[in-house]
Amino acid sequence: MTETTDPAPPLGDPAAPTTVAAARSFGAAASVYHRARPGYPAQAVSWLVGEAVEVLDLGAGTGKLTEALVALDRDVIAVDPVEEMLDELELAVPGVPRILGTAEDIPLEDDSFDAVVAGQAWHWFEPHRALPEIARVLRPGGVLGLVWNSRDLRADWLRDAGEIMHERHDASATFEAYVTIGPPFGEVEEHTVEWTERMSRERFLELVRSRSTFITASPTEQEATIGALETLLDTHPDVAGAVELEVPYLTRCFRARLEG
Repeated sequence: MTETTDPAPPLGDPAAPTTVAAARSFGAAASVYHRARPGYPAQAVSWLVGEAVEVLDLGAGTGKLTEALVALDRDVIAVDPVEEMLDELELAVPGVPRILGTAEDIPLEDDSFDAVVAGQAWHWFEPHRALPEIARVLRPGGVLGLVWNSRDLRADWLRDAGEIMHERHDASATFEAYVTIGPPFGEVEEHTVEWTERMSRERFLELVRSRSTFITASPTEQEATIGALETLLDTHPDVAGAVELEVPYLTRCFRARLEG
């Protein structure tokens, strides 16, 4: 069982006003987002883009996936609709071109990329509008790659933490709904990488603070959530007294190739 670090939009509609507000809310916590969020394993990113050299990181945020692509010596352009997120990306990976834009209106030329990737972002897009735009900027045979880091809830204390954070669903049952891509793309391939990240208690709490559901909650709700999580970390036998937490992740990767 897994949970997404960003739950799916509340109504399942990326165009809904509540979803748009949640997506744009990350600008208010851009620095926290970058400090707290995990990166992506090189093995996962390498599988995602294959031999692609020129890559568009769509919904790039603060550059977590961009960093991994640059480390693999790919030529990357980052696009995101939130200026504050791109400011953080510039600090993390200076020199990578940053462009304000959306998946539904990509401000780049046709046939520009070997791959388009989205990390923790696809569920914010409107697929019926985004897919034609992605196909337009991809070269023939280019790859669309989607990736999510998910905390592995086989760890009992993480399962309890998810309940405190009011997780809305079990992502392991819904990823496939996110990645129903369809024409003009071919069959969707899937790959999963299991790994563990060590982090301090405070970084774990910052991870919670970087979530859209926390950012958009009232101050009273935020205080109650952090207080309950601090109590959990003090008392749960798996983590009580731990200087560092071992947080297990699954990185779920999906890719499809542009046909025609």
